[in-house]
Amino acid sequence: MFRRIKNYLLYNANQNNADSVSSKLRKKRLDFFLEYCNKFEKPMRILDLGGSDYFWRNSDFKNNIDYHITLININKQDTREFRNLSFIKRDVRDLKIFDDNEYDLVFSNSLIEHFNNFDEQKKLAAEIRRIGRHYFIQTPNYFFPVEPHFLFPFFQFLPESARTKLLTRYTLGWYKKQSEESGARELATSIRLLRRNELEKVFSDGKIYNEKYLFLNKSFIVYN
Repeated sequence: MFRRIKNYLLYNANQNNADSVSSKLRKKRLDFFLEYCNKFEKPMRILDLGGSDYFWRNSDFKNNIDYHITLININKQDTREFRNLSFIKRDVRDLKIFDDNEYDLVFSNSLIEHFNNFDEQKKLAAEIRRIGRHYFIQTPNYFFPVEPHFLFPFFQFLPESARTKLLTRYTLGWYKKQSEESGARELATSIRLLRRNELEKVFSDGKIYNEKYLFLNKSFIVYN
């Protein structure tokens, strides 16, 4: 039974599978983003924090000259087949190279939860609001029953010691079983999912859209 549940979760979290829940939600998210962008003058300059070429590859934004998208990531991105995508190798924790209101919009998809304490998340939110005249930020919901990175039910509610122990014993989600307790602990504390009221606090001028799965709020999109 455990293996069947694990395989089901992996199947539906796999963005390479067009029929997965993750792929369908991503397509719906991009459709919503495109509709949202229609109200702005073109061309638009978009800064994608932590973004990947893969995310945009099969979207309506690819090679659409109404949008120039700059990816910020510590990992190299392949932009060769894009006319409207550029890449800067940089840690998103350091955005001081960008001026106030330099971009029409700052975008991020499942990034802010990788800042593992609320103070750092607040700092990132402040930088997003400084750099962009508008923003569109997606992040998983803390209260959704399946933690989306480790694909383990209620993982985020467990104490640090229990999460660490699980990671030393099992491969969870996209993360291999950890051979050292120190590595497991670092991984277990590397993600901090946000509650809705926390998003409302750090993006006080934003609106929140609920991404739903089975009538539950799976993720939030905050935008202005």
